[in-house]
Amino acid sequence: MRVLTIIPTYNELESLPKTLGRLRAAVPASDVLVVDDNSPDGTGQLADSIAAEDSQVHVLHRKGKEGLGAAYIAGFKWGMAAGYDVLVEMDADGSHQPEQLPLLLDAINDGADLAMGSRWVPGGGTVNWPLYRQAISRTGSTYARLMLGLKIKDITGGYRAFRRSTLEALKLDQVESVGYGFQVDLAWRVAKLGLKIVERPITFVERELGASKMSGNIVVEAMINVTKWGLASRWAALTGKKTQVSK
Repeated sequence: MRVLTIIPTYNELESLPKTLGRLRAAVPASDVLVVDDNSPDGTGQLADSIAAEDSQVHVLHRKGKEGLGAAYIAGFKWGMAAGYDVLVEMDADGSHQPEQLPLLLDAINDGADLAMGSRWVPGGGTVNWPLYRQAISRTGSTYARLMLGLKIKDITGGYRAFRRSTLEALKLDQVESVGYGFQVDLAWRVAKLGLKIVERPITFVERELGASKMSGNIVVEAMINVTKWGLASRWAALTGKKTQVSK
């Protein structure tokens, strides 16, 4: 299978070279697409210089910062147009350890339509993560799981491998969520299609370089959307009407 690892960036000048180096060493067969949102610190230009030296690294430049979800969707579309069979989501800051990517790819090879790296299944965990961040993540995953009727333990996690056919079935043009909301949105869409979702334990490592992009607005957006989706789904079940995952 042809694998493309998509790495969105915004001001990741310090972290990106190390992450790319580790990824190319851990899974040399995977091509890489850096999706840069016009980083003012020169991340995009750095990615171009790396791509010029490595034919398996590609760069997609976007006009500005439009959110994680939009960056991944742009990357998915680029990768599908280029004929890749598996498309991977990975953070640029090293929090998703490239050395654990084979766990997700093995799950795809074993028949998963979506393989998710999970912090909250046996064997998973976090390193150097503040307690408040752990609490937000666990609470958010639990709330979304209960509200949407899903069994996924780490539904907000962003380390994922999608089979191409899964993304083709998702109607990506209808997805406008960002941050936590984007990850929940895609997982729920896959679940509603009845496709096979597999979680594999990963160790999430807090970034050592650069600044986190997490904000209160992203968390609030996710909670509002999950509540809206969950209530709409329950109403549809009561009335017998078919519901859709809304924006």
